[in-house]
Amino acid sequence: MATDAADLEAARLKVEELRSLVRYHEHRYHVLNDPEIGDSEFDALYRELVDIEERYPELVTPDSPTQRVGGAVAEAFDVVEHREPMLSLGNVFDGDELRAWYERVQRFAEVEAFAVVCEPKIDGLAISLVYEQGRLSVGATRGDGLRGEDITTNLRTIRAIPLAVDGDAAPPAFEVRGEVFMPQAEFERLNAERAEAGEALYMNARNTAAGSLRQLDPSVTASRRLDLVLYQIGWMEQADRPASQSAALEWMRAAGFPTSPYVERFEDIDEAVAFCEAWVRRRDELPYAIDGVVVKVDDVGLQRQLGIVGREPRWATAFKFPAEQAVTRLRDIQVSVGRTGVLTPFAVLEPVVVGGARVSIATLHNADQVAAKDVRIADDVIVQRAGEVIPEVVGPVRSRREGRRAELRKFEMPDHCPVCATPVVQEGGGPAHYCPNPRCPPRVARSVEHFASRGAMDIEGFGEQMAARLTELGFVEGVADIYALPERREELLELDGIGDKTLDRLYEQIEASKGRPLRQLLVALGIRHVGGETARDVAVHFGSMDALRDASLQEIEGIDGIGPVVAQALRDYLDDNENVEEIGRLAGYGVRMDDEVTARGGPLDGEIIVVTGRIERWSRNEVERLIKELGGRVTGSVSKQTSYLMAGEGGGSKRARAEEIGTEVLSEDEFVAHLRERGWDGE
Repeated sequence: MATDAADLEAARLKVEELRSLVRYHEHRYHVLNDPEIGDSEFDALYRELVDIEERYPELVTPDSPTQRVGGAVAEAFDVVEHREPMLSLGNVFDGDELRAWYERVQRFAEVEAFAVVCEPKIDGLAISLVYEQGRLSVGATRGDGLRGEDITTNLRTIRAIPLAVDGDAAPPAFEVRGEVFMPQAEFERLNAERAEAGEALYMNARNTAAGSLRQLDPSVTASRRLDLVLYQIGWMEQADRPASQSAALEWMRAAGFPTSPYVERFEDIDEAVAFCEAWVRRRDELPYAIDGVVVKVDDVGLQRQLGIVGREPRWATAFKFPAEQAVTRLRDIQVSVGRTGVLTPFAVLEPVVVGGARVSIATLHNADQVAAKDVRIADDVIVQRAGEVIPEVVGPVRSRREGRRAELRKFEMPDHCPVCATPVVQEGGGPAHYCPNPRCPPRVARSVEHFASRGAMDIEGFGEQMAARLTELGFVEGVADIYALPERREELLELDGIGDKTLDRLYEQIEASKGRPLRQLLVALGIRHVGGETARDVAVHFGSMDALRDASLQEIEGIDGIGPVVAQALRDYLDDNENVEEIGRLAGYGVRMDDEVTARGGPLDGEIIVVTGRIERWSRNEVERLIKELGGRVTGSVSKQTSYLMAGEGGGSKRARAEEIGTEVLSEDEFVAHLRERGWDGE
């Protein structure tokens, strides 16, 4: 036994040495692109490590380099709640728009100048990596920004991702974020293999990378040779987070994470514009696809002060490259019906590759746009992928009409819905045409799909195909019918592709959705002009569906940030008898009709507050959300109606205005004391 123990200890020491060497050389090769040994030497080290771990399986650890490709084939991906939202970015499309963004930040933050950090925007899949005690614990997709899919096993196959970092130097837990992509050479290799095998070719590297990461078998992901660049620290526990974006990138590089070598920091916005414009010309120099340049405020404190609007940070934007274009034949113009009844013309095209994707359908927006562009059926048209994503018809190639005019046909919007034959209406003579029939099948299907989507009632498994199928078969004629599906189990089991396990999972999700707060229900109902932020503000202000239904138009419009158009849309929806009946049915099935916080009667009820300066305790969004949840109103400018100005460090013109008209100014500490006097016991 003594000999066995001695052998085991010797093996343990050798394994630690080999793992250290393998990690070092993987980092040199996959992150620094500067290998020190040849492939055969690396393979020998790796093989020796594998041999020892096979002889002593008790020495295998999850962070061993040999465990990158491991684990059984998954049945599905679990959902991961992001501790901090993974935000999307607003876009600018030229130097003037980037300068306008910079000036907006100056005005909002009341600063004269600030530095920005710029780096090429990789066209890949955004991911989150969480490390605990120095080891990779969770890897997830961005998803809807709040929740993503747990793809840890697949991410472990990417050799650029460290499975472990120096535990002594790293905080106990932290998250980093980046972009997974497929290098162009790997994409071409993969397609060459598929061509040789007689299989259909992949259309672009980005979609192929996304599909590779979502393989249920991690060995498939491993075979795709994906790569990664990290661009941000998400959060850190018990550590001083780097005070700037540039410092954060330095920290990640020092910790062994791959970051872009093309990042630059600028004190002058004109220099940043020149950097972005240069990459428009240089984009093809890189071994992977980029679709723009990301521009971020460097100072993390200033980022917190700026906060977010909707799901976009005020402190960052994407300088998007001009869309790529192609010319093809327009076969036909057809009309689709959306969930609100809007009829949208779309182009049916001779298939063409635009920006690396095969396009056969493109938007035409509305009838006025078709007329303004003078697009005709059988035209040769210019097609572009706007923002690299949405195919769009730019206009006709008029020079190609000669000799073909007899073939060309002008498009006219139909007088009746192309699906249910209900007469079409136009509101106020505007460009939008509507099918007013709430039972029109595509309206119902898309409404049901929207109702069940993430950010709404979040019923997993109730996607586009399920919604369309159950609507077509008559199982669902309105959103409330979703909650009657458990009563129709035997009928559903007769459908192809639906079994007991599928229904068990679906019913579990349907039951869970009944507990979603009012804010999610308001989004799910698909009320025109009511998105996530508006729904939250309305739900927090009124607290319950009954209180909202009883509110006057003026009361709704009085909510900060709710204008007359949104208020009228809400009031119109709630005054419609069919909508009222549907809401009543939902309540009858046990769907929740209130929200977490009822603002009326809160400790700040009736107070109108302006926030300015640098806040240490909260981000700008957090303090504004707190005020609203406690019953107060937040406005953007100081007036005689302002109860007081809550001012952090600085404050600029708003502080000066408050002092000029005699509005009380509270420091951050005084504001907290004010809250506690009113009975607030939060942190």
